[in-house]
Amino acid sequence: MANNGPFDIVVLGAGSGGYACALRAAELGKSVALIERDESLGGTCLNRGCIPTKALLHAAEVADQSREAAKFGVKATFEGIDVAGVNAYKDKVVSTTVKGLTGLIKSRGIEVVHGTGRLAGPTAVEVETAEGTRRIEGGHIVLGTGSAPKSLPGLEIDGERVISSDHALRLEHVPGSVVILGGGVIGVEFASVWRSFGADVTIVEALPHLLPLEEESSSKRLERAFRKRGIRFELGTRFQSAKTTQGGISVTLEDGKTIDAELLLVAVGRGPVSDGIGLAEAGVETERGFVKVDEYCRTSVPTISAVGDLIPTPQLAHVGFAEGILVAERLSGLTPPPIDYDGVPRITYSDPEVASVGITSAVARERGYEIKEVTYDLAGNPKSKILGTQGEVKVIAAVDGPVLGLHMVGARVGELIAEGQLIYNWEALPGEVAQLIHPHPTQSEAVGEAHLALAGKPLHVHG
Repeated sequence: MANNGPFDIVVLGAGSGGYACALRAAELGKSVALIERDESLGGTCLNRGCIPTKALLHAAEVADQSREAAKFGVKATFEGIDVAGVNAYKDKVVSTTVKGLTGLIKSRGIEVVHGTGRLAGPTAVEVETAEGTRRIEGGHIVLGTGSAPKSLPGLEIDGERVISSDHALRLEHVPGSVVILGGGVIGVEFASVWRSFGADVTIVEALPHLLPLEEESSSKRLERAFRKRGIRFELGTRFQSAKTTQGGISVTLEDGKTIDAELLLVAVGRGPVSDGIGLAEAGVETERGFVKVDEYCRTSVPTISAVGDLIPTPQLAHVGFAEGILVAERLSGLTPPPIDYDGVPRITYSDPEVASVGITSAVARERGYEIKEVTYDLAGNPKSKILGTQGEVKVIAAVDGPVLGLHMVGARVGELIAEGQLIYNWEALPGEVAQLIHPHPTQSEAVGEAHLALAGKPLHVHG
């Protein structure tokens, strides 16, 4: 017989924030119901975001390596992309991860309810399931309904010529040419994949740089690398209109320029899934569609919290994990500290990768810091030479104070940012990091070299 509660906690949405909350709450002895409208648990990240896109990016890396094998003295030929094979590989990564997560959730005794949920008051959720309507009661409700791709006014995503990232993940062919609207993380990653697969790619970004939220020098490094790869981009130019043509789509920019392509990928961001879940009726305050919360993810209703992409914090799976854990611990009587969102690592998994943690030099100056900074070029790093990558590690510190930000560009630098987050979050001084011995030859030495230079004792640095 179905259990309709009352549960200690009812979680609406089994994405990163929701399932992390459910797992931690169950670990702390709470009874939990987890409601999900999709057949698969894991939300956007696992099914339509982080995991499948990174699988595509790895396939793209393999394609590039096979093309460039001769550079390393290896005889290999690149014969093309088997899209069905790539998708099978991607889907297997997703399905096995979903299976593992489903088993983990079951092992914790969490009640999973598949259906579309809606708030039915401050302590109840009404769920439309295949068997009918269920009203599930809980002492506390946690909202984690996530986000969905956005578009621009007047631009309809039809799934054929004008597509979202969801459609892009299901493509059964490599497009001959693509215009990507938006030079943020999603746009840059798909540009990287499609270029490696052989497509002609143009990115249109309204702001002055690709990845406009990153350190400007990182954006410029990425732009230089993309030019070298043959990826075109129009910066500081707004989209005006698009019309279908016999061969695909014609995109017109505000400056009058037109770009013809087979497909238009709309990658202008993701908006919260907040319509139709009963927020207003339950008294939950929103702003621009996002649920308003305090630093502990509490909404305007004492028995309702919200996490993940539904609230106006960085749209990253690992932020969702942290918010879900915070809420579970708070509801279990623990006293978790609020999240320092500046201290969250950010990675764009393009070729080259861009990774950062902390604040940019512009933000540091806005906040009144007197700063010093060092940029270590990966040209001086032997492991980066072995890999054939170019890029840099930039470290920003307060004068006579701690490290405020680390910003990296290059192959595999996403793996280096974990050390960066320890440096930033533990408020390390450059001299303290300079004392640490980094293994040779690794790319991690670039982090050490930058801090040695900031501490006034550079080793492998000219000048």
